[in-house]
Amino acid sequence: MAATPSAPAKSEMIDLTKLSPEQLIQIKQEFEQEMTNLQDSLSMLHGCKAKYAGSKEALETFQPNWENRQILVPLTSSMYVPGRVKDLNRFVIDIGTGYYIEKDLEGSKDYFKRRVEYMQEQIEKIEKIHLQKTRFFNSVMGVLEMKQAAAAKMQSQEQSQPAVTQSS
Repeated sequence: MAATPSAPAKSEMIDLTKLSPEQLIQIKQEFEQEMTNLQDSLSMLHGCKAKYAGSKEALETFQPNWENRQILVPLTSSMYVPGRVKDLNRFVIDIGTGYYIEKDLEGSKDYFKRRVEYMQEQIEKIEKIHLQKTRFFNSVMGVLEMKQAAAAKMQSQEQSQPAVTQSS
């Protein structure tokens, strides 16, 4: 028996051995899709975490003597224009969906530190769910393989027994 991963407050038990192979295959396919979606979400979260960590690291490199220093400002991922650092204590941060905030150096570092921590919390939550689903998936696969092996054994036994004919 295995528990279905439903709401934490209500856990429903299903005896997998009482399900037909067709039902087990359907459950297997559903879990494969869910696990693929979770893996995609994890990849996206890892990418976001890396982006935030990279921004924080870039802020860590700023030196007090960089005021008026010439830098390259990215216009796209492969096109830059020359610029100058005007104010080391004023950063504009893209917080998503076309919104920007202005923060000082320490506030900017703190913002990215908190974003990295939040992404890590979300990654850990999804990894926990993924692990639960993987365990249930493995239970389904074990029962399905057992039922398929039993069916194959029964079929081979039927084929190896001679047919009994009645004569009148």
